[in-house]
Amino acid sequence: DMLIGGVESSSTTVEWAMRELLRNPCAMATTQQEIESVVGLDRNCLLKESDIKNYEYLRCVVKETFRLHPPGPLLVPHQSTQGCNVGGYHIPTRTRIFVNIWAMGRDESIWDDPYHFKPEIFIGKNIDFRGQHYELLPFGTGRRGCPGIPMGLSVTELTLAQLIHCFHWTVEGE
Repeated sequence: DMLIGGVESSSTTVEWAMRELLRNPCAMATTQQEIESVVGLDRNCLLKESDIKNYEYLRCVVKETFRLHPPGPLLVPHQSTQGCNVGGYHIPTRTRIFVNIWAMGRDESIWDDPYHFKPEIFIGKNIDFRGQHYELLPFGTGRRGCPGIPMGLSVTELTLAQLIHCFHWTVEGE
């Protein structure tokens, strides 16, 4: 189940990223130029996982895709062990709690212009998605966080980079 979950969420993220890049030609061009600046123009060249660290904009594209299109809109449910108050609401003991990360990615109090794809918002910012910054949690956090973050992220970034590098992408009719 874990392997299938990792493959499906990675492939879904790549699909959403490609959709957003195709709808945003400037972002696509920036990503292509960044990749070409590292590996050159040879479309037959296979990219290496070790190259990914050089693709800051590509990593921003992936983060922005996770923000707008998280692999799962709700995190794994939690249960309160004792009553508490959160944001003016009383949470009784043994209440099942779901975190809606889809809504968090569109929260205007967290993100400027949250409904538009803008990878640039992550440039120069130390926002990660491993649970250290609670505005971006596509993999969950803590002991219930996804154990396959490094592998899933590598597969997603490398697949997306390879697709962008090897092919010229356009929307039909444009």
